[in-house]
Amino acid sequence: MNRPLRTTILAAVATLTAASCGTDAGTAEDPAGDGPTPVTVGALPITAVAPLYLGVEQGLFEEHGLDVTIETGGGGATTVPRVVSGELDFAFGNVVSLMIAHEQGLPVTMVANGMTTTGDADTDYSALVVPPDSPLQSAADLEGATVAIDNLQNIGDTSVRNSVRVDGGDPADIDFVELAFPDMPGALSNGQVDAAWVVEPFLSISLAQGATPIAANFVDLHPELSIAAYFTADDLIASDPDTVDAFTEAMNASLDYATEHPDEAADVLTSFTEINPDLIEDLRWPRFPSEIDRDALETVAELMVTDGLIDSAPDLDTMIR
Repeated sequence: MNRPLRTTILAAVATLTAASCGTDAGTAEDPAGDGPTPVTVGALPITAVAPLYLGVEQGLFEEHGLDVTIETGGGGATTVPRVVSGELDFAFGNVVSLMIAHEQGLPVTMVANGMTTTGDADTDYSALVVPPDSPLQSAADLEGATVAIDNLQNIGDTSVRNSVRVDGGDPADIDFVELAFPDMPGALSNGQVDAAWVVEPFLSISLAQGATPIAANFVDLHPELSIAAYFTADDLIASDPDTVDAFTEAMNASLDYATEHPDEAADVLTSFTEINPDLIEDLRWPRFPSEIDRDALETVAELMVTDGLIDSAPDLDTMIR
């Protein structure tokens, strides 16, 4: 597998663990022994985490005895070290980053689904897009192109490579560059990149600026793809399983609530994104089932082996609680 990412993550874990030494940051226990248990959850500012914010707003976590603080940050590759060190109790991360962490021996476990593709290329919340008047007309045309993704060696480049292969192209020469999702619409408009993998709400922003979708990368990968999950450190599972159980139950209730109340899920976006409210009605949404689709994760693992991200497919029973 690719060693530079392994070195980066392990170094980050060592640094954060040292910084937290002597504290109880990873136990998530209420030191006073009364009131809700405080937990900190890392998340991206994207529509996929709307159920988390909605669950907090609706008191679903409080009903399960948790006082949740949400910290906005990067994707799975950057949050894994923070969870392992105990700086975060839980976090939202893409499944590719979590499989890489698992192969590296990092002690993290998925405890709740994050979101799932719609399975419909015309309505999915993720797409591979190109600027207006681009000569690139399909995924196969991306050979030699510069493509923006949020983190290298994660669900973005894995799924984009798969879309190129499915369309008959060769992804070997694609130049992937890291950009934060909020920066992608501008990078497309100013010609900084040839294409970008974007998710909502930045997909709708890009489309409003004239971008054209050329592939639905998640749909191409698996129609039931569980794209991301909420995860925690194995140390927290061992030391405080009741808190982990409470988080899983509250997160599942939040996913169900978001599914049953889509208008409220849309309304909560303004609390953690800078999206223009006029765009909210046109947003594409993922699905929020509470179950992680294991068949889809097996497909992801096979692609990761093909791409050299991991040496062998993981035992999912050791990754999902």
